[in-house]
Amino acid sequence: MRLEPNQFPDDPRRLLGGRYRLDRQIARGGMAEVWLGFDTFLNRQIAVKLLKPQLVSDPVVAERFRREAIVCAGLNHPNIVAVYDTVEDDGRQAVVMQYIQGKSLRELLDRRKRLGPLLTIHMGAAMAAALDVAHRAGLVHRDVKPGNILLTPDGKFLLADFGIAKALVTSGEDLTHDNIMMGTAKYLSPEQVRGKPLDGRADLYGLGLVLYECLAGKVPFLGETDADTALARLQREPTDLAHLRPSLAPQLVRVIHKLLARNPDHRYATGEETRIALVQALSAQNDHTTSMTPPSGATPPKPMRRVMTSDESSVAPIPGQPILETALNATPQRAVRDPRVQKASWRFFSLPPSTKILSLIAILLGAAVLFTATRSNSSEQTDSSVAQGAIVDQSPVTISRMVSFDPNGDDAQENEAQIWALRDGNSKTAWTTDCYANQFFGTKEYVGVLMEFSRAATGTLQVGMKNGPWSLEIYTANGAAPSRLEQWGPRAGADYNTRRGVAQFVIPSQAQFVLLVLREVGTSVQCSAKNPYQGVIQDISFNGA
Repeated sequence: MRLEPNQFPDDPRRLLGGRYRLDRQIARGGMAEVWLGFDTFLNRQIAVKLLKPQLVSDPVVAERFRREAIVCAGLNHPNIVAVYDTVEDDGRQAVVMQYIQGKSLRELLDRRKRLGPLLTIHMGAAMAAALDVAHRAGLVHRDVKPGNILLTPDGKFLLADFGIAKALVTSGEDLTHDNIMMGTAKYLSPEQVRGKPLDGRADLYGLGLVLYECLAGKVPFLGETDADTALARLQREPTDLAHLRPSLAPQLVRVIHKLLARNPDHRYATGEETRIALVQALSAQNDHTTSMTPPSGATPPKPMRRVMTSDESSVAPIPGQPILETALNATPQRAVRDPRVQKASWRFFSLPPSTKILSLIAILLGAAVLFTATRSNSSEQTDSSVAQGAIVDQSPVTISRMVSFDPNGDDAQENEAQIWALRDGNSKTAWTTDCYANQFFGTKEYVGVLMEFSRAATGTLQVGMKNGPWSLEIYTANGAAPSRLEQWGPRAGADYNTRRGVAQFVIPSQAQFVLLVLREVGTSVQCSAKNPYQGVIQDISFNGA
C-alpha cells in the first residue's frame, strides 16, 4: 500500500501500516517530514517522522534509519521523547513517536531572551541524565539545541530527535553532504566541524552551548554564515560567562566552560558526571545569590527568623537523582477562593485608552469651570490662593491600587479575592498563587501583582515572602500600565532567595505603576502532593522618597 499525501485523513488507505492515520504535516526539515497523527489501535495522538522521498532510493540510508529508530525505541527515560514503532511504506521509512503538547526551549528563549540560573540548571540536569542513558546505549544525538528540547505544560523537559540524524549520515559528512548538514552550525562541537569521529562528549559540548545561551541570552559563536559560525569555535574560546552575567556563581560558570572545552578530553566524560556537577552548582548558586549584597543605596532587609516547614525538604534536589526526571501529569490545581470575600474589580486598567482620554478631558473641563465661577463670585481673590494651587504635591506616596495578574488566566487574575491581604498589615494573612506541579508555573512565564502608586515617585518596595525558594522581578511604568510584559521594557530589579524573608527593590526613577513578577516559588502545605508549588506573599509596602 502506498501512502498518498493528498488523500483525506478519514480515508482508510491513509493508514500507515494499517494502523496510523496522518492528519496534517507539522514540520519539515532537510531529512524528514513530521506529521501529527493518530494511533487507531490505542486511540492516542502521535507524531510520525517520514524519511524524505529523495532519500528512500538509498538502501543504506533507509536501513540505518530503521535500525537506529529501533535502538531509540529501546531507550526508556522520562526526559527522552519516546519512540513507539517503525513502519515501512513502499520503501519509505517512518518512525512513530510520542506527541508532545508544549513548546520548545527555542520558543521560550525567543520570547524571554534568557532564563534564570535555577531553571537553566534544572533543564541542563534533565538533559544530561537523558544523554547519559542514550550514550550508554551507543547513540550520539549530534544535534543538541534549543529546538530539540521540549517543555511540557507540566514543566517537564524532554530531548527530541534522538539518533535520527546519526542514522542518515556518516562521520565526516557534517558540513559537506549535499542538502544535509549534520547538526546545526551554532551548536556543533569542534570535532563535528573537523569531521572527526564522535562520541557522547560531542553532545555534552552542545549542551554547554545551550546552557550558555540560556544564561547569556546569546550563543558564544556566531558568524555571518553557517561556515563562519562553525569555524569560530576552532579559533577562539567563548567569552567568559561571568563577564556577561556577574550574578552567576563561579562554580556554575566553571561547569559550563568545562563543557565548552575544545579538546573533548577536557570536558566531562559522561552525562552523569555533568548532571552531578550541575546539581552541585545549584547549591552553589543558591548560596551565591543569598550572600550577594543589596544594590547600592538600598537598605539591607531586616533579618528574619528561619522557620522550616514540613514540606520544605522537597524543594532542594537530592544529589545523585536526576532533576525533573519524574513525569508530572496533573494539571494545575486551582486554589479554593473564600466565598465570603467579594471579588475585587480594578476597572482602571481595563478601560480603553479612548475612554481614559475622554474622562481626563471631562475632569479638566470641570476644574476649569469651577475655577472660573470662583473667581467671578469673589472679588477678594488673593495672590496667595493662586500660588497655593501651584504647590507641588508632597503628600506621602501610598499604594493606591493593587491587583493580581495571571498572563494565562481567562480573566487575567489569580486569586484576586485574596489581594486585600497584601495591604492589611496582618502577618497572619497572605495572598497566594494557585497550586502548580512545578516551581516554575509550568509553561506560564510568570504570575504577578500589579500595583499603582498614589502618584509617580521613587523609593523602596518591600515584599514579604512566606515560603521559599523564590525568584522575583519588578518592572515599572508611567502614564499607563502595559497589558503585556514585553511592553514594560527592561526589568527594574530582581531578587532571589532560598528562604522565606523580605525582598527589597530600589526604584531610582519616577514610576507610578509597578509589576511584581514571580518566576519561581517553593512548596506549600496548602497544596496537594501532585501540585505542591505555590507563591505565598505576606505583604507589600512602599516607602516613597
